[in-house]
Amino acid sequence: MGSSSVEFSVNAQTVQAERTQGDIKIEIAQASPAPSGSEQASKEKKGVINFFQMAMGAIAGLVLFIYGVTRLSEGLEDIATDRMKNLLSKFTTNRFAGVLTGVVATTLLESSSVTIILVIAMVSAGVLTFVQSLGVVLGSNIGTAVGAQIISLDIEQYVPILMFLGLLVLFLGKTGTQKNIGLILLGFGLMFYGLEAIDEAMKPFRNYQPFIDWMQTLGKNPLLGAIVGAIFTVIIQSSSATVAIVITLAGSGLISLPAGIAIMLGAEVGTCADTLVATIGRGRPALRTGVFHFLFNLISAILGIIFAPLLAQLVLAISGENVGRQIANAQIIFNIIGVTAVILFLPIIARGLERLIPDAPDNKPEKQLKTASKE
Repeated sequence: MGSSSVEFSVNAQTVQAERTQGDIKIEIAQASPAPSGSEQASKEKKGVINFFQMAMGAIAGLVLFIYGVTRLSEGLEDIATDRMKNLLSKFTTNRFAGVLTGVVATTLLESSSVTIILVIAMVSAGVLTFVQSLGVVLGSNIGTAVGAQIISLDIEQYVPILMFLGLLVLFLGKTGTQKNIGLILLGFGLMFYGLEAIDEAMKPFRNYQPFIDWMQTLGKNPLLGAIVGAIFTVIIQSSSATVAIVITLAGSGLISLPAGIAIMLGAEVGTCADTLVATIGRGRPALRTGVFHFLFNLISAILGIIFAPLLAQLVLAISGENVGRQIANAQIIFNIIGVTAVILFLPIIARGLERLIPDAPDNKPEKQLKTASKE
């Protein structure tokens, strides 16, 4: 007896029936349903980034972050400016004390630019000598790196508590000092929330190949990465902010260690823009301080670019797997090495700058060479 088969479709299922020598064999195969319009559109949009939405989120986070940093700095300045002036004037008797004073002042003020601008103003007013200011400038770089260490810690879950306390103290505080403390706590919380907003907005870049390729390019070309870091720092007027954003994005896997180090090195140079502007009209001693800050950061950044691979290897050997923590460690190691290499030569550097930028003809020469020789 022959065999015959029949095939037909019922509700998107293919049913095949075959009759062979009195036996009937039925096979049912599930067919793929036709994609609906919405599903098809979803598939077409998969992997596509809404750049406008991402940019708006990143800008909002950046504004919130900078506002938080500004409020934090204002609160700290109002509380600590007078104390910092006394600290700077009393504890800069030698270059080593100056470095330590710069570290403490920058850590408390949360900004190397604020510290150095304060120092420039004090040099211009004659409260500090040019030679005394050099150690503070060196210490301010390390102080900035201490702030980056704080940013790299996983403390976001406790930030709402600080913000709530800050808001209460700000509204209920009776004295100016109490209100400034509330402003500091509130600004600290806003700063972290701004970083979180930036991180959340940038998440689509995790699987965006052009961005991944660009980050790899910055990692392979530290000079290009440093230029990007310097330009961004000049725009937002804060190296601490630049490094904080880099650390946050690196912690989410958006920025690699080599690219993060390169951008960090550029931020070290970009922060000099503020201090150079602050020297305008301040006199020759203040100008020397600003030029020293710029030259020190520029030369150390150039050396950092050259030895970036070695710095990355050193950081990997002593740090955990968190890339944000690795970049924070790279910054503090970089600055400590730079300060250590220069501090013994400060008297020679001071003499060179005094020859490069001599006193104005109508001013009496300052007796700072003797001070430099004594240290």
